[in-house]
Amino acid sequence: MSFAAPLVLLALAALPLLAVWYLLAQRNRRAAGAAFASPRMQPAVAPSRPGWRRHAPMLVFLVALAALIVAAAKPQRTVAVPVERASIVLLTDVSGSMLATDVQPNRMIAAKRAARRFVDEVPKAVNIGVIAYNTTATVLQSPTRDRADIATAIDRLTVSGTTATGDAIRTATTVLRNQPGVDGRRPPSAIVLISDGVSVRGSDPIAAASEAAALRIPIYTVAFGTDAGTITVPDPRTGEQRVESVPPDPASLAQIAEVSNGDTFTAASSDRLNTVYERLGSQLGTRDEQRQITAAFAAGGLLLLLAGAGLSLRWFGRPI
Repeated sequence: MSFAAPLVLLALAALPLLAVWYLLAQRNRRAAGAAFASPRMQPAVAPSRPGWRRHAPMLVFLVALAALIVAAAKPQRTVAVPVERASIVLLTDVSGSMLATDVQPNRMIAAKRAARRFVDEVPKAVNIGVIAYNTTATVLQSPTRDRADIATAIDRLTVSGTTATGDAIRTATTVLRNQPGVDGRRPPSAIVLISDGVSVRGSDPIAAASEAAALRIPIYTVAFGTDAGTITVPDPRTGEQRVESVPPDPASLAQIAEVSNGDTFTAASSDRLNTVYERLGSQLGTRDEQRQITAAFAAGGLLLLLAGAGLSLRWFGRPI
């Protein structure tokens, strides 16, 4: 919880002073009572003593004042609200290395499952696009709110070719840059890039990330797979099958995220990828907004004031 007018809270320092004044007043009252009648005679003069009830209304009154002071400081809490008209592109590496089985049943199938979970986490008001990339980038679905079309596009992700990450980022940036705006303003946009290897052809990914940053399109990268990942490919010289290592490239992906003002993650298992996508779905689909809760504190303070006055009237015939 935060406060729009925090300096008002300094008034809370007056409450201990008020409590001290009250205690001194009670001591003076006892002194006056002792002057009116000797201690031996007091049980006969005032046989019924209020005990704790004498102090209860004042305690309620102090708590009420504290609540009203907090209300005057305009308390507010942070809530997550859907980002209206936002657009997110899921940019998925579908190069041959995504067939590695270090993530069961293989990287591609695990990536598809996580992408579906990501879509479930994002508020319905957010547009989601799907782009597959290997040697080239293919727009499988332009940003849309239609979850059925998005799911169909995710199912169409198929593995082939090598990796050209820079070209893919430029394609995703172009798609988001062309999204229709409101009152001349382009809606908030972001790219979620999942890759399991080094970019081996095409334009420089870092330069492409800088271009995205200039358009205020952050890139959230996910390095998927483990160093133990391998695939079987034909040897171009002999034609025989050989095992090729396909470790992820978290360093390059982290640099892409940093340059574009995004964030980077690693996922060495399908469970970890699901967790990352769930977090990103919630993070990118909502924004933090301050909501004032002054009314709750003000209402509570007024109710406590009425309660304290009511107790005092009932027990002592005076409001306080």
